[in-house]
Amino acid sequence: MLKIGYIFKEKLSLKNMLVKILGIVDLIAGLILLFGVAPGFPQIILISIGIIFLIKSFLGGIPKDFGSLTDLIAGGIFLLMVFLQIHYIICIIIGLCVIQKGVFSFL
Repeated sequence: MLKIGYIFKEKLSLKNMLVKILGIVDLIAGLILLFGVAPGFPQIILISIGIIFLIKSFLGGIPKDFGSLTDLIAGGIFLLMVFLQIHYIICIIIGLCVIQKGVFSFL
């Protein structure tokens, strides 16, 4: 029987909600990397997503696992996209890794 505080047999907690929100950020950023940035794309969005990813990667200290390293690389790519033209293959590879990490945060 379901109790208060449980939805879909998963206990609601601050940690679970934070994981879901960061998973949504991963999915959005991965789609931006996957489909590329149009010439008129606001640079403030790229900078803010890059800073969010860099903060995410250093939340647990120095990045040691694959997810944190992916966040670190994605944050660096987002910040470099403001100044440089990043090769599309690199954006696709990192975008797919970030999307995969976002999807697994919902499982």
